[in-house]
Amino acid sequence: MFDTVLVANRGEIAVRVIRTLREQGVRSVAVFSDADADARHVREADTAVRIGPPAASESYLSVPALLEAARRTGAQAVHPGYGFLAENAAFAAACADAGLVFIGPPASAISLMGDKIRAKETVAAAGVPVVPGSSGSGLTDAQLEDAAREIGMPVLLKPSAGGGGKGMRLVRDAAVLAEEIAAARREARASFGDDTLLVERWIDRPRHIEIQVLADTHGNVIHLGERECSLQRRHQKIIEEAPSVLLTPETRAAMGEAAVQAARSCGYAGAGTVEFIVPGDDPASYYFMEMNTRLQVEHPVTELITGLDLVEWQLRVASGERLPYVQQDIELNGWAIEARICAEDPSRGFLPSGGTVLALREPQGGGVRTDSGLSEGVPVGSLYDPMLSKVIAYGPDRATALRKLRAALADTVILGVPTNAGFLRRLLAHPDVVSGDLDTGLVEREAESLVPDGVPDEVYAAAAAVRREALEPRPDAGGWTDPFSVPNGWRTGGVPAPLVFPLRVSGVDPVTYGAPAGAVVAPDLVTVELDGTVGRFHRSGDWLGRDGDTWHVQDHDPVEASLSGAGRSGLDTLAAPMPGTVTVVKVAVGDEVEAGQSLLVVEAMKMEHVISAPHAGTVTELDVTAGATVAMDQVLAVVAPAAAASAQEDA
Repeated sequence: MFDTVLVANRGEIAVRVIRTLREQGVRSVAVFSDADADARHVREADTAVRIGPPAASESYLSVPALLEAARRTGAQAVHPGYGFLAENAAFAAACADAGLVFIGPPASAISLMGDKIRAKETVAAAGVPVVPGSSGSGLTDAQLEDAAREIGMPVLLKPSAGGGGKGMRLVRDAAVLAEEIAAARREARASFGDDTLLVERWIDRPRHIEIQVLADTHGNVIHLGERECSLQRRHQKIIEEAPSVLLTPETRAAMGEAAVQAARSCGYAGAGTVEFIVPGDDPASYYFMEMNTRLQVEHPVTELITGLDLVEWQLRVASGERLPYVQQDIELNGWAIEARICAEDPSRGFLPSGGTVLALREPQGGGVRTDSGLSEGVPVGSLYDPMLSKVIAYGPDRATALRKLRAALADTVILGVPTNAGFLRRLLAHPDVVSGDLDTGLVEREAESLVPDGVPDEVYAAAAAVRREALEPRPDAGGWTDPFSVPNGWRTGGVPAPLVFPLRVSGVDPVTYGAPAGAVVAPDLVTVELDGTVGRFHRSGDWLGRDGDTWHVQDHDPVEASLSGAGRSGLDTLAAPMPGTVTVVKVAVGDEVEAGQSLLVVEAMKMEHVISAPHAGTVTELDVTAGATVAMDQVLAVVAPAAAASAQEDA
C-alpha cells in the first residue's frame, strides 16, 4: 500500500477518497484552487497544496500543477476521483512518466473506451451485444444520413468523444437529419474538441442499467452486480439504486458476464462501469452503450449491498494486489438508493444556483449515509460541477430503502443555496418510482408536476413571525420595557392596526403578510400554525427550509426595487437567470437587434444559457462585459422595442 496519495479532485468525491485513505493509514494530499481555499476537502486532508486560480483550466485541469504538487508532497500515487482528468488518457500517461501510480486503468484502456466508436467495435468483437448503429469513424454527414435511414427512425446522434449527454440529439424525422447532424457536430466540437459522430437506433422508453466491474493487474475480473440509473434529467443521472427490479437472476448473470468480457477486451484494471441500454419491455435484449473508466458517482449503492469499499480496492489493485474473490464469492444483500443533491433551482427551470452555506444538516446513521463536500460558511460558486452531495439509504428491501431516503432528504438542511433536495423527495414518492416502473424519460415527463406552484402561505407566515420577533423590545437592566416600543399595532383613537410585512421571494410577486398568533421563533427554528396546519421551518437569516425545500424570503421595498432595476419594464430588461460568468457579449449599446437574436451567453456549473432579445429593437443599456461575474437577477441589458426607440429618436 502507498504511504502518500494525492487526490486530484475536489468536493464530495475528494472528501470520500480522503476518508478511505485515512482508514487505510495512508497520508492524503488535497489540491485546491483559490476558490476552494476554505473547502471541506482541504481541511480534511493531511496536507493541501494550492494549484492555481479559480478557473478549472488553470487549476484542477492543469496537469503540470498537479504533478508538481505530487512531487512537492512526496506522493507515490494519484487518485483522480471522477470528472476533471479522471478519464484523461494523457493525464494517466503523464503520471506514469513522472513515476506516479495512476489509481485507475491503464492509459490504453482509457483511450480505447473513451472513443465510443472504437469501444463498440472492441466489445462487439468480444461477443458483447451493442446497439445497432453506424460503423467506422470519420463518417461524413452524408454517410451518417445514409446510416440513419438504414437503421430506421428514430435515431440517436452521439459524439464519439463525448459523455454526460452533451451533443446527443434524438431525431425522429428524417427530413431534419441534415440540420440535426450539423448541430450535433457544433456541440461536440465545442464540448470535446472533436466533432466525430455516430448514429444509433433509438430505443423508446429505455432503461439505463450499468454493471460495476473490478479487475486486478493479474488478469482477474469480476462484477459486483448492477445499478439502475434510469431516473435522469437532461441525460444526467439523479437517482440510482442497486439492485434493479427489472433483472432476473439469469439476466443479471448474463449482463455481468458481458461486462466482464468488455473489461477484458480493453485490458482493464481497477474499478469501472459498463453501461447498458435495456428495452423496458424486453430486459433480455440489453445493449452495450459505453464504459466509464473510473469510479462512478453512484458507487456507494454498490458498496452498501456488497459490503466492499471500492476506493479501498482501487488502492489495493493499483498497489499490485490480487483480487481475493471469484465471482461466486460476491453476494448482493438488501437494497440501496442514492439521490444526488445539486445546486440548482427547480422553480426556475433547474438553472444553476449559488450562494454561501448558512446552515447545514446532513443525515448519517441508521441506514443512511451522506457523502458531501459541504460545510457551513463556505460559498458555492458557479465555476464547477453543481453536485454538492449524495444521500444514500440502505434497507433490507426496496420499500424500506425508499422510505428511509425520502425521510433523509426531508431531514437534509442546506440554507443559503437553492438545491433540488425537495424535488428529489417528491420524485421518490411518485407512483411509478415506488412501483419500479422506470425509464429514462420519466423525470422529464413528470418534472413540472413535482415542482410546487408558488410559495406556501406558511412560508410567508414564518418569515413574518421572524420579523415580528426581531422587533420585540428587550427589557433594560432593571427589567423595564418601554410600552411604546412593543410592536402590537397600537394607535390612538382606534383599533390596533395589524402588523404586516412586505415580503418577496425571487421570481414571485411580492406579498404583504402578518405573523400568526402563537408563532414560536428560536435561533434556528420557527414554528407557525396556519388554518390548523403546523409548519416547522429551519431558519438562518432570510432563509427558511422544510422537507428539503428552501426559500429566500426578503423584505420588499418598492422604491429600492425600482432604483435597482427590478422595477424597469420586465419585457425590456434582460436579467441573469443564474449566478455565473458572462462568457460572450455579441452586441453593443445602440445596436439594432431582431426578436430572438442571441445577445449574451452566461455560463455556470458547466451550463450555458443564451440571453436573447425579447423583441426587435435597440440595445439602450449594456451593463456587463465578457468575463464579468454576475449575480442571479442582475440586470445585463435593456432592449427598447423598435417603436419606443423610434419615438425617442423623434423626440
